[in-house]
Amino acid sequence: MTEQTSSQSSGTTWFVGASFGQADDQSARFLEEGIWEINSPSQKEQALVRSMRPGERIAIKAAYVRKQGLPFDNRQQAVSVMSIKAIGVITENPQDGERVKVRWQPAVGVREWYFYTYRPTIWRVVPGEWSADALIAFAFDGKPQDIERFCNAPYWMDRFGTLSAPYWIDRLSTLFQWADFYEAVSKKLLAYAGNRTPLIQGIHQIAQRVQGLGYLQDKFPDGSSGPLQDICPFTVMGMFNRGMTDANRKLIAAELAKLLGVTVPVPATFEGIPVLNNQRSWFFRYADKRGAGDIDALWRVFVAAQALVEDDGPGIRDEFIEAYDAATQVWGVAWNLSAGLYWTAPWEFPTLDSQSRHYIQKRLGLAITTPAPQVPCDAVTYLQLADDLRTRFAEDDYPVHSFPELSLASWQFKDATPTPQEEDATLDVPDNDAGDEVEALVVQSQTPIVPYTLDDIIRDGCFLSEPEIELMLDRLRTKKNLILQGPPGTGKTWLAKRLAFALMGQKDESKVRAVQFHPNLSYEDFVRGWRPTGEGKLTLADGVFMEVITAAKKEPAAKFVVVIEEINRGNPAQVFGELLTLLEAGKRTPSEALELCYPDADGVRRPVHIPENLHVIGTMNIADRSLALVDLALRRRFAFAALEPRLGPVWRNWVVSACGVDEMLASDIERRMAELNEQIAADARLGKQFRIGHSYVTPVHRLEPGRTQIWFQQVVETEIGPLLEEYWFDSSEEARQATARLLQGW
Repeated sequence: MTEQTSSQSSGTTWFVGASFGQADDQSARFLEEGIWEINSPSQKEQALVRSMRPGERIAIKAAYVRKQGLPFDNRQQAVSVMSIKAIGVITENPQDGERVKVRWQPAVGVREWYFYTYRPTIWRVVPGEWSADALIAFAFDGKPQDIERFCNAPYWMDRFGTLSAPYWIDRLSTLFQWADFYEAVSKKLLAYAGNRTPLIQGIHQIAQRVQGLGYLQDKFPDGSSGPLQDICPFTVMGMFNRGMTDANRKLIAAELAKLLGVTVPVPATFEGIPVLNNQRSWFFRYADKRGAGDIDALWRVFVAAQALVEDDGPGIRDEFIEAYDAATQVWGVAWNLSAGLYWTAPWEFPTLDSQSRHYIQKRLGLAITTPAPQVPCDAVTYLQLADDLRTRFAEDDYPVHSFPELSLASWQFKDATPTPQEEDATLDVPDNDAGDEVEALVVQSQTPIVPYTLDDIIRDGCFLSEPEIELMLDRLRTKKNLILQGPPGTGKTWLAKRLAFALMGQKDESKVRAVQFHPNLSYEDFVRGWRPTGEGKLTLADGVFMEVITAAKKEPAAKFVVVIEEINRGNPAQVFGELLTLLEAGKRTPSEALELCYPDADGVRRPVHIPENLHVIGTMNIADRSLALVDLALRRRFAFAALEPRLGPVWRNWVVSACGVDEMLASDIERRMAELNEQIAADARLGKQFRIGHSYVTPVHRLEPGRTQIWFQQVVETEIGPLLEEYWFDSSEEARQATARLLQGW
């Protein structure tokens, strides 16, 4: 196989490091010998090297972080940078898992790439995503980087964004302003790594002036007690990250900032930041049981982490790995080390407190491998997880886009069960040798609220008018149940979730449950029924709807919403059972309660009612020929709102400003789609309910400049065309002509 053929067939490119541990940069030797190799590769790295194919392109990279001298306004934030030092083509792979032969081409000058980087030695980049395509074009084709587009991508928008963001992103940016102060404190703490005496003396002076620091008293081997004589950087950060009032936290933070010489303002809010359990606020034990090197080990990993933030060279990464693994051996540190690192560099290190681990594994579907139960992951796993998450953060549709957002989302997750904490820590008696099972980290009892209103629905890209949305919300409030019906592509699912948020007045995923109806869905799945257990037995278990009913009864002041996708694809009367009667707005009281077909898990039959604060939003595609008419009993209990294709000035302004569609072409697309919908509506075999909605021609992600025509052609050929063939299944020529007219002249 020739090099060119192989390269074209795979498209895979490789970005690789050129340092051997603590050794000097090997780039010059690689270029001279026509090779690239890796020293002491892991099994995963060996597998990656063996997968490199002749003909694939490869680049030598160097990754680091910089705050100064950048060609854009970085707002004093650290920016990930990757310089391209050489590019080449792989010519041979001996399959030893350590090296490949390369025909190198040295880079002319230093070319720096920003934001979208990857820290490990080997980075396999496959084209297809806009960010990957841009990097490949930059490295191998000499194309400039569209810096503004990266600044406004989800992962970087809240720090570097230049375009107006949706309200909820602006709100998150406000929530995370605390990160600047935390980073500034950690930078100043570095100066005390070698001599902590001035630091601990200054802290005790603060304790004399400020309440809430009385826990900084140690127990010594001779049985006496007195002021703490040494301290680690994470315990210092913990001084203003404990379960206390915000007023106390601000006061302590201000005093510490004054001691350290930090000029960044104290945060106005501490929402969503992990805090220490008041009963366990040190990262080390009392002196009478403390290991001789425990505090030094914590300082070492702190210093190594700060170095890693600035430069992710292999030697620096190795030092961090060694220091991290040693620090987790300090009694009581375990997973809490990750939270300490998160405080010191929140954009660079994830916190793996119990709730964050639960969210990462259950919501994001990423495994966190540990050597044994109750034992934290090692440093290699921790860094790999961080790298994998950063890569996913760059995806527009990923649930979270940064470590601060992940931490916040984990405490809003519907399965979250945060430990209650006391409001004032000044009365607590610290017990730093509490039982091994005590988890040091909890979260604020009041989860941050991200407000969401009707105006936010419009700002998010809804093309309905304000009165139309208000009518839907009003019907949802009074009728309790609403069905959004309309042709395909009119944004029914998109709108349903946002109506739920606006009804609640906040963006809270934990109070919205979505379920897809289908012909095989049963009462036992949706309400209650027998389910097999791991032991091969059967047990009664509640379905989604009963779970939400239970949750809504526990929080009567909050609103809960069940979103039912394609509600007419199932048999609603069968799926809801006796609860169909109770859906009615006038029967949402205990006096109307009915017994279910199945008893509670304990065998007792208790009457059930649907509470007033539970609402149901269904969606229905009225163009689906396979569906029967909706049961009249269901219709009587729901309000119906019709959605239609919205291709007008509002749509046009949105796709041009938010989606990057060419302004002139947007008008042309609108005209072509309007003509097609007129034809469909006038066809006696179809009608208005078969018109094609605006979602088909509204890009999900922002288009690159000059890509509007290609994008529209692809949509027509792979989405609209096949749909028209289904519409005119008995007249394929008519479908072909309608598709051709959409692209005529393009």
